[in-house]
Amino acid sequence: MVARSGHGAGKMTRTGYLGDLLSQLTERRFVPLRAVSDKPLREMCAALIAGEGEVSTMRLAREILASYARLDDAGKREFFALLAEDYDITPDAVTQAALRYGEDRDATTLRWLLQAAEPKRQSLLRRLNHAPGATGELVRMRRDLLRLLPEMRELARVDLDFAHLFQSWFNRGFLVLKQVTWESPARLLEKIIEYEAVHAIGDWEALRARVDPKDRRCFAFLHPAMPDEPLIFVEVALTKGIPNSVQGLLAPDRTHLDAAQADTATFYSISNCQVGLKGISFGNSLIKQVVALLQQEFPHLRNFVTLSPIPGLVPWLHEMAAAGEVAAQSCLDADHGADKAAAQNLRALAARYLLETKDSNGRPRDPVARFHLHNGALVHEIHAQADMSARGLRQSCGAMVNYLYDLEHVEAYHESYAAQHKIASTRSVRQLARVRAE
Repeated sequence: MVARSGHGAGKMTRTGYLGDLLSQLTERRFVPLRAVSDKPLREMCAALIAGEGEVSTMRLAREILASYARLDDAGKREFFALLAEDYDITPDAVTQAALRYGEDRDATTLRWLLQAAEPKRQSLLRRLNHAPGATGELVRMRRDLLRLLPEMRELARVDLDFAHLFQSWFNRGFLVLKQVTWESPARLLEKIIEYEAVHAIGDWEALRARVDPKDRRCFAFLHPAMPDEPLIFVEVALTKGIPNSVQGLLAPDRTHLDAAQADTATFYSISNCQVGLKGISFGNSLIKQVVALLQQEFPHLRNFVTLSPIPGLVPWLHEMAAAGEVAAQSCLDADHGADKAAAQNLRALAARYLLETKDSNGRPRDPVARFHLHNGALVHEIHAQADMSARGLRQSCGAMVNYLYDLEHVEAYHESYAAQHKIASTRSVRQLARVRAE
């Protein structure tokens, strides 16, 4: 469903009337208390768990979140340690409840087992979420938790509860898909600039060049409880042919293409925005839904591809060079594929890296490759001198890769990858991976 609303001259795309309605009804921002309670957090958390009234629950939740927001790292460590120890399960109670359920498997004994097996932390977090705007505050709280985890491994069980709840709260059915245009609210546009993780947006004019022209699109998933915060967004270029360079896509003086002449939708940047939602997957749903929307708007599109970075290529090249592989060292020493031989060498090494190099679980080592291959894409083509920015040179010597979403085979590719970690690729890429420099 594609809905257009009169917001200036702009267009807004949303999915689902219910999601749109929720977005309007729940646009409640968290406003910290001016005067923070001087009660210890331990005492307020205990009162929140024990309380029954809706009004008192909301007040206490707001006081706790306001107090937490003012903690330094030492205070946050103490707070998370409290959650880990005082709000954990009681193993003996779980054992007893499991034994009872084993003897009498009815609804009552199952309820006892479920209650005993659920850490009290989950109830506390649910009650904290009663405060207006609390969902975003809890996402930021988990961001702090993830940052502190390496030094406090005992907090991993606390993170399990955050992740469990967020899997439900950020279910795809609750998300709202919006097209971001130049007429979108300024606070949303500011977030696009802030969260762009692949190709930095230098200023407002650079942003306008990505969302305003008729051959450009940007789509974002938002949650009704966090209406100003994109969860993930994708930038799309409508092109004639499959592009081989991001410089061409982002050139300030490029010639804008009449969208009616485009035959390809190129996903050139996908940015996850919320560190606190790590492990909650949105990308697969986003790409599939955006493809469906673009097909409706532009039925003549034939290709749906990415122009993606290869972030692990240079570290792998250094490993190969240290192991004595001359081709890898040559690639690192070359002028970033400036001549034909150097470009071919870089492309061949990149193909080997993407198709042959695995992590400890037998999956492709490159994280971007894992993402797209799991979604059902295939490795279509590799390009040298495709991203000559400082970042592109630093992570891949300027190489980039097209992943193709072949809509007739995407499900089969996904299933093959999920079951066997089998990598779908074109014949030309497979041949390229077999090339060995003399």
